[in-house]
Amino acid sequence: MRRIFSAVLIAALTTATVTNFAPALGQTDIRQERVQFQPGASSAIAESSITGYEIVDYVLGASEGQYMNISMATDNLSNYFNILMPGEDEVAMFNGSIRENQYEGILEKSGDYKVRVYMMRNAARRNEVANYRLEMIITEAEDSYDNDALVEGTEYNATGNIPCAMTSEQPTGSCFFGVKREGNGTGLVTITKLDGQTRTIFFEDGKATGYDASQADPGEFEVEEQGDLSIIRIGQERYEIPDAVIFGG
Repeated sequence: MRRIFSAVLIAALTTATVTNFAPALGQTDIRQERVQFQPGASSAIAESSITGYEIVDYVLGASEGQYMNISMATDNLSNYFNILMPGEDEVAMFNGSIRENQYEGILEKSGDYKVRVYMMRNAARRNEVANYRLEMIITEAEDSYDNDALVEGTEYNATGNIPCAMTSEQPTGSCFFGVKREGNGTGLVTITKLDGQTRTIFFEDGKATGYDASQADPGEFEVEEQGDLSIIRIGQERYEIPDAVIFGG
């Protein structure tokens, strides 16, 4: 999977009004920013912040059949993104508050997609601030299955963010990961924990089989599978790893 993180985000600011946006109050302004990739690049990164009921739409032009991967890391647990299909202003094809700010899939329609960054009402009414890093990748579908390709400047076949928590009392946050794939669901997923230390989880045939206990205090290893998601507990730590991380695509 080709990921080029040095792409420049060129923003053309406009303003639109939406009168019925579910995550915020009934009426609010949405700032739009047009995303353009540098020639030859397949990704762009936006690092910004929102306060209270502020909403930002990142607008990306894409074609039917292309592969899209969107992920967001944030310091506010009420900060999410939705994705809206071309021509749609309200109904989301992907809801980050349900799928933990990680989307990847093949697009069904050509046109301008909106990646809508917002805060849930509970945080917006308190006028909280969210600092976020949004990574947007669009490639040809066949490139998304090239598991031998490495993310530029890294030793990983893919990188992104997964839901995580370090203690049973801690709300779910977001941890950065890198994956080394060996094929057929076998490989290593290395996670950067919230304290900056790393944890490596071993996969064989798509199943989590263990972890590198030398990287942290050992704890009981448990795996719960829910559809295409592996929920992994190591002591009090908790990680949610989609099948797409280890299989690709």
